[in-house]
Amino acid sequence: VQLQASGGGLVQAGGSLRLSCAASGDIISINDMAWHRQAPGKQRELVASITSRGVTTYEDSVKGRFTISRDDAENAVYLQMNNLKPEDTGVYYCNAEVAFSRTPGVIRGRPFWGEGTLVTVSS
Repeated sequence: VQLQASGGGLVQAGGSLRLSCAASGDIISINDMAWHRQAPGKQRELVASITSRGVTTYEDSVKGRFTISRDDAENAVYLQMNNLKPEDTGVYYCNAEVAFSRTPGVIRGRPFWGEGTLVTVSS
């Protein structure tokens, strides 16, 4: 199973970006999906998450500006980021709890991470 994130880039403060993350491989189902970020010199933090039923949670600083969504037919999760601020700068990683099968009749589950996509917000 692999997660491929895309959509990062350089944007001015107040601008918008949309991050995408698609999972591929021997996927049976995907439970929770999330976006995390790691700012320079800081620990990785949870930005937003979405359950398989569509229940969302957000880190306080992004509430009202970011929207997480998912497309189960595409095994994908998205993060729409509006009104970006310089403090949103960092590497954004997608994460998914995946049920997969590599052996007939055997289903396993564990979290997978994408490689990260860089978001830079200039002031």
